[in-house]
Amino acid sequence: MRLISGLVLSLIVLDAYAAQPVAPQQVSASTYSLDLMTLYKESRLEDPRILSAYARARSAAEQERDAFGGLLPQVTASSNFNRILRKDDASREIYDNKSYSLNLTQFIYNKEAWERYQKAKSVTQQKGSQSEDAQAEATVDLAKRYFAALAADDALELVVAERRATQGSLDRVNAMYAKQMAKITDMLDLKARVDSLVAQEVEARNQVRLTREALSEIVGRPINERLSRIRNDIALEAPTLPLETWIAQAMDSNPRLKAYESNLAAADAAVREGKGGHYPSLTFNLGAQQSDVGYDNTLTPRSDSYVATIGLKVPIYSGGSTSARVRGLYEDQYAAEQDLEGVRRQVVKETTNAYLTAQSAVDKIRAGQNALSSAKQSSIAAQKAFTYGVVNAVDVLTAVQNEFKARGDLLKSQYDFITNLFILNRWAGKLSTESVASVNVWLGGDDSEALKDLKVSSAK
Repeated sequence: MRLISGLVLSLIVLDAYAAQPVAPQQVSASTYSLDLMTLYKESRLEDPRILSAYARARSAAEQERDAFGGLLPQVTASSNFNRILRKDDASREIYDNKSYSLNLTQFIYNKEAWERYQKAKSVTQQKGSQSEDAQAEATVDLAKRYFAALAADDALELVVAERRATQGSLDRVNAMYAKQMAKITDMLDLKARVDSLVAQEVEARNQVRLTREALSEIVGRPINERLSRIRNDIALEAPTLPLETWIAQAMDSNPRLKAYESNLAAADAAVREGKGGHYPSLTFNLGAQQSDVGYDNTLTPRSDSYVATIGLKVPIYSGGSTSARVRGLYEDQYAAEQDLEGVRRQVVKETTNAYLTAQSAVDKIRAGQNALSSAKQSSIAAQKAFTYGVVNAVDVLTAVQNEFKARGDLLKSQYDFITNLFILNRWAGKLSTESVASVNVWLGGDDSEALKDLKVSSAK
């Protein structure tokens, strides 16, 4: 009886591998496989954060052109047409008169206008860098959401497979218990495990929906396609360049750092613009006028006049407002310097963290592969031990559960590694369409190695 019981329960254990994982309907609603590059291209056109940053950059460029226009000649034309009724004690007359004028004004020297233009140029550069930074940040966010969705899919497939296998085991133990061939403790433990897995499956399905909604938020449409997984023939390697090279690259190319450098340049120009209120201005003016309007709107013979003027304006006293404005601008300049220093430190810290995390992530993947191999061997050993009555059914199913967990942990380690590469390139200022394309070539599989191995085992 002990031998028969062992053989029957061994079949229960093998049944744990015979359960085929089933993806939720909302995930596999389409057989079309959606990869990261496709979502990236959609997000460039649909992500509000990117579109808003683009609009601000374009607005700043137009404001720069507006400031530059203040340095160019200003040409104005005007005309007046009058209908006059004039009367006195001796006469009453009605007549028309008119005048035309054309004026050209050009600054020869105006420090305020020049520095205003320099400030506008720095603001344009700032907004452009902020736009690049917004794109990089959105790309990292897209990668995080993409691989979070893949991890949620994996978690659901694994928990469904484990729940079905455990339910099958519970059904067989119930039948054996009715024949007094199994312990009640095994039956109760398996039932408790099934109930726990049912609750985990509900949570896993909800997590799949949440992660898909997170992707939908970026591209502005429902995401029902299957997501491309990591190919099985890809070897994930840590960055080969030293940390100092990555930090130097970040200090030279990070768009957020460039934006704050431009912000400081704009603050410097604002100080010079404010101080320009103390400087004289020199203006050249040309004017031409044709008129038949005399004193007190009297009608006179038409006259043409041409005037060339050089005007000098020297500020003497404005109630102290110019000096107060300059003092405030100096404080803004100091604040911009401190903001820049804070971002410099942040870039160094984030680049270092991302680099070290990427290095350790490769070791974590190798450790995960070893852990999965050990868990598989432990599961096989537990099955053999069970046939000899050394362990009970719950011990064997625990070994199976550990194998499922090791598979999930390995997949998550791979996703975390790739996401961290995006973060490293983002802070180093190297994140671009080419970066996304280079990662996208790693995708294209329907199943990862861990899930594929699970299904191969199931087929056996």
